[in-house]
Amino acid sequence: MWRVLYTALLGAALPYILARLWWRGRREPGYREAIAQRFGASDLEVKPKLLWVHAVSVGEARACAPLVHALQREVPDHDILVTCLTAAGRETIKQVYGESVLCAWLPYDYPGAVQRFLEHYRPRLGVLVETEVWPNLVHACARNGVPLVLANARMSAKSARGYRVLRGLSRPAFAALAGVCAQGEADASRIRQLGAAPVTVTGNLKFDIEPDPAKVEEGRAFRAGLPHRKVLLLASTREGEEAPLLAALGAQEDDVLIVMVPRHPQRFDEVAALAQRMGFTLARRSLGEVPRQGLRLYLGDTMGEMAFYYALADVAVIGGSFEPLGGQNLIEACAAGVPVVAGPHMFNFADATRLAVEAQAAVQAPDAVAAIQAARALLADPERCKHMGDAGKRLCDQHRGAAGRHLAVCRELLRARAPG
Repeated sequence: MWRVLYTALLGAALPYILARLWWRGRREPGYREAIAQRFGASDLEVKPKLLWVHAVSVGEARACAPLVHALQREVPDHDILVTCLTAAGRETIKQVYGESVLCAWLPYDYPGAVQRFLEHYRPRLGVLVETEVWPNLVHACARNGVPLVLANARMSAKSARGYRVLRGLSRPAFAALAGVCAQGEADASRIRQLGAAPVTVTGNLKFDIEPDPAKVEEGRAFRAGLPHRKVLLLASTREGEEAPLLAALGAQEDDVLIVMVPRHPQRFDEVAALAQRMGFTLARRSLGEVPRQGLRLYLGDTMGEMAFYYALADVAVIGGSFEPLGGQNLIEACAAGVPVVAGPHMFNFADATRLAVEAQAAVQAPDAVAAIQAARALLADPERCKHMGDAGKRLCDQHRGAAGRHLAVCRELLRARAPG
């Protein structure tokens, strides 16, 4: 009953969904590509055996890389299909995996669309990354005999409350999952309460990500060209955060170079204009510009280069955490040996943040002003910076192995499935 009502509401929303898709395509043309795929149609040729991984956007596409590579080694005779929902996610899949995987849009959650998708690709296993539980999709996979794994699963208390409000819709979906690989014990407990079983605590795949060595070397070389300056990275900032962070830093010249990397590419020009209005002189990475002496701000307006930016940073302030957005991935900074300052809203990375703070690899600040004060104190204390950076590397080393534990779950489900 609940799923029927959900499908009816989704059908009524179709004109709005299409209008929004077209509108977003004005700023990101990728949204207007291969629209038929969003309704389950595809002309991609596939092998008789295929595994499917769904990574909704940029963070998930990068997070699942260790598992995708492990699956490629485990079953080299299978195609790997990676789906997404955002234009930035689609570009990230191409950057991270190249031609080694198939890439397509996940269809909208209409029964006919997901059935066409499953009939075309006939996946032997589906992997949904982090929180992507779509009722009609999960139901169709169960009906078609496609086991689904929720991988790198996280569940905040707030999200769990939302699912419980709609338990008539969400509980059957979670119960239909063939397996769940949870990041931590708290995530596992909340997901079990929502109806999922079995649930295994496997750790966070992001601890297994290996930075691009070429980008790391490029970042170090770039940093070597700034011998008399400290570098403060504002990493993956979101709307509403840049202004207070920049205001706390001030536009007056000092020996600190601010490197700001907005999370979403459609905001690059907007952030550049904001910084200039606030009195900052800036250079842009996308234009091949370099931060000459006296320049205060370097805008990291490129995609797929976080390894470069972390390699040149002395301290990193993590975006998405100064508004109630859940934060962004601080594990990359820890793995690069960069001290971390996070804001108060890191609920999407609660376990990783707790571990990093306990390991003295990160500090958490109540607001943008306090975060910049903490970052400045770190920049003035090289010995503490080194201690925090080393602690971050040790933390990542201690928590590697999630990909292998995920692979074990996937392997068992593939073995249990009938041949074909």
